[in-house]
Amino acid sequence: MKKLRRFIQCDVFTSKPTKGNALAVVLDAQGLSEDAMRHFAAWTNLAETTFIFPPNDQNADYRVRILTPVREMPFAGHPTLGSCAAWLHTGGVPKQQGVVRQECGVGIVEIDVSKEVPAFVSPPTTINDMPGEKFSELTNKLGILPEHVVRSAVLNNGPEWHAFELQSAEQVLAVDSSRVRWPSEKSIGLIGPHKPGSECDFEVRMLAPSSGMSEDPITGSLNSALAHWRLHNNELDKDLLIAQGTSINREGRVYVSRGSGKQGEARIGGQTHILIEGTVYL
Repeated sequence: MKKLRRFIQCDVFTSKPTKGNALAVVLDAQGLSEDAMRHFAAWTNLAETTFIFPPNDQNADYRVRILTPVREMPFAGHPTLGSCAAWLHTGGVPKQQGVVRQECGVGIVEIDVSKEVPAFVSPPTTINDMPGEKFSELTNKLGILPEHVVRSAVLNNGPEWHAFELQSAEQVLAVDSSRVRWPSEKSIGLIGPHKPGSECDFEVRMLAPSSGMSEDPITGSLNSALAHWRLHNNELDKDLLIAQGTSINREGRVYVSRGSGKQGEARIGGQTHILIEGTVYL
């Protein structure tokens, strides 16, 4: 049954509102039909729209469903931080002070809200070698010179990523996203280091997202998978600041750090700004 429901539109992973990744959040989503959620997510035309429900797991503070204009996601990064910010902004109180536990398709994701920049604990990531034929296919389609690739892998933390680490941020930014025209391909992640002394440590790009755009502005789930990849390679030895969205005039900033105690844990942080607040009739 249609009714007025609380609604937030926020901007995630940036210090400058309108320069991050927009997210629509429907609070009080219980009672919404599958069709209503799918149609509204398509109508917003944002990379993701989330719907907040009471939790099924008694350990969680709330449950979230994450929809793109074309499908549902088990987990995504900017919807995690944005949904958490919207839930807190509209009066949500976590069961444990300083920690919000969000139930989603990959289980419970913990979000540390005790610090200035909230950060979620990265869900586990499966790391596999990229098959040689897939490596050749994608580097050819993207126009990446194989000798520019430091390493590659297939990463899975709910979404699946074909990830390439390039020699430099300049090489990452030089890739032409308009070459991504194959609808069945999994999402592609690119990462490369900035020069020493730069504001950010790495540049990241995500191509061929499920929303149908050629490039995603800022992608927490990809940065989460890349953080686990660096942990796997024993390379996450300090906190990192990641830039994303540069090539599409966004100023995304993602904070990556090791976990506070558990071996193999990484945290992904970012700021959220509430830009629109009101109700939606659904």
